[in-house]
Amino acid sequence: MKYLIVILIFCSQISKSQIFSYPQLNKQGKDIEALTPLRWKAIDTALGDLNNDKLEDLAIIYEHNLPITESRAYGDNETDLIKEFQRPRVLAIYFKNAQSGKYTLATQNNNFILRANEGGSLGDPLKKISIIANKLLLRFEGGANWRWKLNYEFKYQNKDWNLVNANNIYYNAISGEMTNRQYNFLARRMRLISGNLADQEGNNLIDEETLIFTSFKTFATFKKPWTWEISKDNFL
Repeated sequence: MKYLIVILIFCSQISKSQIFSYPQLNKQGKDIEALTPLRWKAIDTALGDLNNDKLEDLAIIYEHNLPITESRAYGDNETDLIKEFQRPRVLAIYFKNAQSGKYTLATQNNNFILRANEGGSLGDPLKKISIIANKLLLRFEGGANWRWKLNYEFKYQNKDWNLVNANNIYYNAISGEMTNRQYNFLARRMRLISGNLADQEGNNLIDEETLIFTSFKTFATFKKPWTWEISKDNFL
């Protein structure tokens, strides 16, 4: 009985030591190696000016070295949660400091970046991230015969990361049938192009409508792709 108790205590300690938690990223570092936490690796990076100070800032996507069980939102931020066994990913954005030459952590997001098995039969949905015109561009693709492309542009404004543009393309890889929703949240307009990807004669239908929302979506309020129902049955 004594040995059984010792074994149970030992197993309990192992279990507790394996509980997953997201890293507290270094607040400052001189390069990607210095910023990368233990048991994580940088799988993508982008350099560019994000806060309009003429310095090259840094965006990094980290991936954990082991898969864990995560509860991820699908279609709804609160009620539609699905457990997934996968490698977590973290988005980190760093501002370059002119005096020290080091990178200073501006934000950390543990949810928005899609994981490797969230792209359907096409595989990893994550495409190359980039920084263009003071905006961070995040791109994802997935599906099977029916495929989707999601593009998001976040801009640092008023000390927050506002979603200013987005693009949601849904199409059939065989027939070319598609819908292409282009969102401009600064202008509060949505442009809908529907028809066929192969159309070169201007036969696709184009419609525009006003976007109604109370405030910009940010990394804090936008859980992950596909969870914002902008209008009925229209998710971004």
